[in-house]
Amino acid sequence: MDQLKQIESFVNIANRGSLSAAARAEGVTPAVMGRRLDALEERLGVKLMVRTTRSITLTFEGSAFLEDCQRILNDLSNAEASVSLHGVKPSGHLRISAPGGFGRRHVAPLVREFLIANQEVSCSLDLSDRLVDLANEGIDCAVRIGDMADSSLVSVKLAENRRVVVASPDYLERHGMPRTPEDLPRHVCLSLVQQRGWQFSNGRGGVVTVKVAGRLECNDGAVLHDWALAGQGLAWRSLWEVSADLRAGRLVSVLDEFAAAPTGIYAVFPYRRNLALRVRYFIDYLKQRYGSAEYWVEAAAIDSAPA
Repeated sequence: MDQLKQIESFVNIANRGSLSAAARAEGVTPAVMGRRLDALEERLGVKLMVRTTRSITLTFEGSAFLEDCQRILNDLSNAEASVSLHGVKPSGHLRISAPGGFGRRHVAPLVREFLIANQEVSCSLDLSDRLVDLANEGIDCAVRIGDMADSSLVSVKLAENRRVVVASPDYLERHGMPRTPEDLPRHVCLSLVQQRGWQFSNGRGGVVTVKVAGRLECNDGAVLHDWALAGQGLAWRSLWEVSADLRAGRLVSVLDEFAAAPTGIYAVFPYRRNLALRVRYFIDYLKQRYGSAEYWVEAAAIDSAPA
């Protein structure tokens, strides 16, 4: 029990950024939190945090340990819930955040399904491409695409996200087919504002980033998609966004043999010892739906249907 309490306190300190804030959350003194952290570091024989009078910073070992601890505590919470619910239904208000394009197509419809199945739950859905601060904005759960850089959040992988370079047949007829990523600087590339480049496999299990340029750029991926359909250039888009266009022949994928490994689509949430049942159920629902190959086929069919 002492070991579990030490781990819970370590996660709490890391998430809240100070001993005093973590102590207030647990109803103890900062000295107690400090002793628990000291005992944990002594037991492990490694420094997990660098503490000064003004800040607490995770060490490399501390960051890695934090991810494992959050996953273990979340699994423990789920295990306890699975044997103690006895028919209790989720209820209350659920606040969700998701990227605009993906959220419109693949989160909003599932929110509607989830609320139909769980009549005592209400929901606010925030669709935004900005990086939402979950803790300070009161968000229960966010859907995010790509690598998880914020180690203070617990993440659950929902699906894989593959990106492809696409262009319209008209563009390729006029400008030719790029054969390797090195050909991209000679093409018109439609990129996101402040995007560092497009990523490809280096053939050795790693990733290389190729800088691209063109006359058009935008901070909205849906606009880049529309421009690609209009023959304005090459675009690097997620497969969930362009799969219907590829099947219909409106777009053609290029450089597929150089594609980087898929990244992930994740549900992320702040660590809480007892995650609200409505949040747990919603994440499980997303994971179950996205984990079905039929879901993506049906979604692509809807995208292909005439308006």
